[in-house]
Amino acid sequence: MSSDSASINLTNHFLIAMPGLEDAIFSKSVVYVCEHTPRGALGLVINKPADIKMAALFGKVDLPLNRTDLTDSPVLQGGPVQIERGFVLHEPLLAVAGDAPEQSLYASTMAIPGGLEMTTSKDVLEALSTGNGPRRVLVTLGYSAWGEGQLETELGENSWLTVDADQSVIFDTPVEQRYDKALALLGLQSWMISTQVGHA
Repeated sequence: MSSDSASINLTNHFLIAMPGLEDAIFSKSVVYVCEHTPRGALGLVINKPADIKMAALFGKVDLPLNRTDLTDSPVLQGGPVQIERGFVLHEPLLAVAGDAPEQSLYASTMAIPGGLEMTTSKDVLEALSTGNGPRRVLVTLGYSAWGEGQLETELGENSWLTVDADQSVIFDTPVEQRYDKALALLGLQSWMISTQVGHA
């Protein structure tokens, strides 16, 4: 691996699947990268609905959902790892404790450089259930993970396009339009991306 590829950091970026990527979960997917270090990467697919809506998910964990804006929102398939576990991608909510540094309001929260947070603890769901919690939120079952060097290898194989993440694609764009909207961030449309790999 060259030093250039070793230093790449795609945290707070989108991975946009190229047409040649035919894996069931990742085909035509957009992945929001929550963390990318030399040890590997972690992200959430933001455009693959699971067969469950938010209201039903909250029912499964014995919580009401007093947020009418979320009731019919789809829960997404975040990736193939820990598919029985919920991951909540949301705008940051900071707790200010006196003179202490600002900390996330929830336990088990990963602060993503660039502005978002990803929380795995039930307390964020409990806040949403009472009508509180973050206003902008996306919930997935499962996440996507790459081991050391794995994502860099896939990038080298032209499996993914990358672009700086845009929160409006995550929170304001209908699920079925997110792939095209992410491509548009690069000035591309899906018909422009060939399924054929060119050879010199």
